[in-house]
Amino acid sequence: MLIKISDFHSFLYNLNESNNIEVVIPSLANGTENRFFFNKLNSSNNFDLGFFRTIDPSKVLFYQPRESVFPVSTGTIKRIIAGIKSCDMKSIQLLDKALINNDFVDSAYKNLRDSTYIITTDCTEIHSSCHCTLLDGKPFTESGFDLNLSPVEDYYLITIESDKGRELFELIKKKYGLLDAHESAYLEISKQRNKIIEKLVIQNEKFLPRNNDVLRSKDLSIWNEESKECIGCGACTNICPTCYCLILNDESVEKEFIKVRSYDSCQLHGYAKVAGGASPRPKMYERFRNRYLCKFDYMKKNFGEPGCVGCGRCTEACAAKIDFREVIQNISMNTLTTKQSI
Repeated sequence: MLIKISDFHSFLYNLNESNNIEVVIPSLANGTENRFFFNKLNSSNNFDLGFFRTIDPSKVLFYQPRESVFPVSTGTIKRIIAGIKSCDMKSIQLLDKALINNDFVDSAYKNLRDSTYIITTDCTEIHSSCHCTLLDGKPFTESGFDLNLSPVEDYYLITIESDKGRELFELIKKKYGLLDAHESAYLEISKQRNKIIEKLVIQNEKFLPRNNDVLRSKDLSIWNEESKECIGCGACTNICPTCYCLILNDESVEKEFIKVRSYDSCQLHGYAKVAGGASPRPKMYERFRNRYLCKFDYMKKNFGEPGCVGCGRCTEACAAKIDFREVIQNISMNTLTTKQSI
């Protein structure tokens, strides 16, 4: 079904004025052109559901930089997050596997996940660091969402994926006139999607060939060379939508037991340091290497898919201007290999 874009925006504003639901959208960052942060919808927002992914990852909306894990808040308000792109949707699906499974359920994450309706939208532009196509990804969402919106002139084509999506769709139908989508609409959407894919392919041609599966076998001297510019600030892991390493602090007071977690980073010198002072990766190149192996080795073994979704945020955030794509290409195509796997 098709809905006028202006009507859908009106739908979001009307829901946002309700006392029992909150709407979060990509809001234009001050002083920027076409760069957006996730923000609560209000009358002063300059927002757009198109373009490419936001500066901040969707992770911050579900797995917060600092939050109480005991006690866990049970009064979570219902919310809609609109404008999530394909790379972020894939990252949420990976975090679901890590944080909601048969062996472990992260209650704080699950509460936010359960109370959220996810509306994804097709990418209509690309950022210079975007590279989802290098990882067999696409600039439009194929699964995991509740509703997906694809722009067709002055309309959105609505795709329903879940019961939550059906619930939202029924609310839309009650208040707004919808049109049936004819073949011409689907053809136009396919044309637009292929245009963005073509842009991504052309942009990332220079980072081919590459082989993500051989990184572990490469000689440590290569990793040492590639890591020389890294300052170990941790920006890459904090901005990564699939990193979820944490540090847990006891902030109990008197008789109140409180545990608070914050983001931690495998790139920091003190990461995983034990009480006796030993560190599993005391050298920068070891920590640098660990992040790449985590994305393409550890996560792939644990979750059946790589931990990189091609959003390119780490490249954008890097103080040393290290391009994630370039490092993978340089290392994977180097002929030097270790005598044994480390």
